[in-house]
Amino acid sequence: MADTPAGNRWRPLIGGTLLNLVLGSFYAWSVFVLPLEQEFGWARSETSLTFSIGILTMAVTFVFAGRLHATVGFRPLAAIGGILFSIGFFLASFTSSLTVLYVAYGLIAGAGNGIGYSIATPVVTKWFPDKRGLAIGIAVGGYGAGSGVFGPIADEILIPRMGWETTFRIYGVVFLAIALVAAWMLKPAPDGYAPEGWDPSQLKAAVTPVGRDITPGEMLRGNSFYFLFLAYFFGAIAGLGLISQLVPFGTSVGIGSVALIGLVVGAIGNTTGRVLSGAMSDNIGRLNVLRLMVVVSAVAMPLLYLLGSNVLFFVVGVFAVYYCYGTLLAVFAATSADFYGTKHFGVNYGLLFLAWGIAAVAGSQLAGFVFDTFGNYQYAFFGAAVLSIMSLGCLYKAKSPARAA
Repeated sequence: MADTPAGNRWRPLIGGTLLNLVLGSFYAWSVFVLPLEQEFGWARSETSLTFSIGILTMAVTFVFAGRLHATVGFRPLAAIGGILFSIGFFLASFTSSLTVLYVAYGLIAGAGNGIGYSIATPVVTKWFPDKRGLAIGIAVGGYGAGSGVFGPIADEILIPRMGWETTFRIYGVVFLAIALVAAWMLKPAPDGYAPEGWDPSQLKAAVTPVGRDITPGEMLRGNSFYFLFLAYFFGAIAGLGLISQLVPFGTSVGIGSVALIGLVVGAIGNTTGRVLSGAMSDNIGRLNVLRLMVVVSAVAMPLLYLLGSNVLFFVVGVFAVYYCYGTLLAVFAATSADFYGTKHFGVNYGLLFLAWGIAAVAGSQLAGFVFDTFGNYQYAFFGAAVLSIMSLGCLYKAKSPARAA
């Protein structure tokens, strides 16, 4: 099928990136933690549970939303996700108890996050069969950038001047406006779409798709899904566990303004990893990029522990850890599309994405437990390196159905 008018397929990519930019602000939760604790006297474990509830809700609704892509449609679901996410933020401004906070931010905003985040990747996957890794990287890169954009604005400007309640309300309104515009831009590609003059044979051998659409049932009967799932889980729990401890670790080694450094440098590394590694995977292969990044991660994590008291090494180490983590979110999505096709992508990648959800909930708890048990971060950082190596082993066992046939 010939390409639609010039530039048309870039509009859905811009829309998906904008939607994910809004949803990625969920990761800026940490800027609200201290103001809420100061006002209500809550313990850190109580406020931290808000984020865990939100992440788990996001992962579960991501799977269910995938089943609705064909019946409800991408644009309506994107709008629903954006509306729920915005309502969650707005209702969080009326927080008077932990229950209200858990429901508003954890359940409602978390559900909107999962529904909305399930949309951009399958839309751009079908618009960019020729540049799948790059397009997915840009779209999910918006999510990685969200906390780096909205976090500092809230932390440095809005909360000090207007308070956390008004900040929640402002973000609720702003997010709603951006999300609705983004949803309108997310026009799905026509069936069988191919860019004008593009031939699938032009794809690099390392990224050859399976050639047919595999159902979720077929996917679950194959071994490769479980190796991919474990690789995603081990890689994500290593990255997320360490990321959750970067602020207290930086404080323990005397790095000043560590919260802002973590937000900005981390967001830059996260976004860069998604975009650049996505583009790289179009040329040298999805699995090759994933293997390379978990090796880099396994090396970077112990070095960050050993050399992190130096500001330069801390910044470089944080960037490297976030870069490798960001790579997972972009390239595993592209790998799922290559392995199992795009027709059932919403459900197939949703099931794979559960590995990230489990890792997100367990990662911070595991790293904190290790610190409480041993009294330092050595085992957390070196343990994360071991988990990365375990991810590498699983990646070598995963085989594309196109190659296994």
